[in-house]
Amino acid sequence: MTTARYPRAADGRLSPPDPASPRRLLAGWLETRRSAGLSEHRARYGPLPVERYGDRNGRARLLATVDAAGLRGRGGAGFPAGRKLRAVARGRRPVVVVNGCEGEPVSGKDHALLTVAPHLVLDGAVLAAAATDATEIILCVHRDDPIAAPVAEALAERPSGEIPVRLVRVPGRYVASEESALVHFLETGDARPTAKPPRPFERGVRGRPTLIDNVETLAHLALIARYGAEWFRGCGTKDSPGTTLVTVGGSVTRPGVYETALGAPVAEILDQAGGPAERPQAILFGGYGGTWLPAPTAVHTRLSDEDLRAAGAALGVASLTVLPARACGLAETARVLRYLAGESARQCGPCMFGLPAIADDFTALVLGGRAAAQAERRLRSRLSIIPGRGACAHPDGAVRLAASAMRCFAPDLRAHLAGRPCAGAAHPALPLPDWNNRSGDWT
Repeated sequence: MTTARYPRAADGRLSPPDPASPRRLLAGWLETRRSAGLSEHRARYGPLPVERYGDRNGRARLLATVDAAGLRGRGGAGFPAGRKLRAVARGRRPVVVVNGCEGEPVSGKDHALLTVAPHLVLDGAVLAAAATDATEIILCVHRDDPIAAPVAEALAERPSGEIPVRLVRVPGRYVASEESALVHFLETGDARPTAKPPRPFERGVRGRPTLIDNVETLAHLALIARYGAEWFRGCGTKDSPGTTLVTVGGSVTRPGVYETALGAPVAEILDQAGGPAERPQAILFGGYGGTWLPAPTAVHTRLSDEDLRAAGAALGVASLTVLPARACGLAETARVLRYLAGESARQCGPCMFGLPAIADDFTALVLGGRAAAQAERRLRSRLSIIPGRGACAHPDGAVRLAASAMRCFAPDLRAHLAGRPCAGAAHPALPLPDWNNRSGDWT
């Protein structure tokens, strides 16, 4: 198969791809249906333009370009990428940490990107180091993710003159990829989150300012550095520019990872996945720390920060998980809450005591009857006092999921409280890892 290339201008330079096309990060794979080695990657995108940004003026230009592009982090928090780069660049001898860990069970986008376009991610890491004047890059993946082997092969292809990238395998726990947990693991070998401040950009690995960016964020950075801010804004919305990778799962015909322009209607994204496999009841946005929305509301919502906020949800880790009408949304939420309680680092009250209590109460809701009514009263109290009190955002995510389930499945909740639990509880629909409720594996 011949190498797919973007068109070349009259002077032989690579022309930018169509800015209105959502085929960006996955363009090479869509053209060849295989991962690109370094030579093919360079043929498609041209050389890494790091020499443009190697001095103080160049770094300033790169930071200004990222600011103008409006790139936000694609790891879940959505923090402006330019602002984070600037915060780290103000410190001495920064470190760049590439977060390729994917602990979210319903997300596969980072694994997919590292599989099909590892050199786009590595380009972004090198450029982030140039923008912050960092001299060290660390790439983290989960220990149980088979992506580690092909990533190591891609690292072996990189030019000898670049900043070396060290590959680190992190325990495969749900919260082990939280930014403070990554720093703690790199420092001590224990992948538990720590209380903040200071934040990693202030004092991270070995006390140095540390940039922690998701692999997708850095891949976008590699394209922005080549094609500019205006090109990046060629699709998406004013407040949510560019494209994003979305994991579409649950009850759809072709589950998988898809690239879409931000602002695309959810119905259009589901169509890319072949549409619902059966009548949908609800859609979970943002993974197991995310938000349930009823299907009629969800499918008419656009995938952007502003539109999801208006609908009472958040983009978070970009994923859409479709729940079929035959399933019991309360039972599915109870199963996920039990999993989240088992994935707690067990080092703060909201996780040690709050999450198991919420999971117990939700299980009581599923069973129905008098105990369910008591559980509902306890839940409404607990869900109001837990947020913001944990060492990390893990308990906040569990509360968000539970509260959204009580809103989204309110008719089912009333039936359960009246002693009429639905039959769907006996047929689980959402995936959970085999290592549910483990007690170790933090080191």
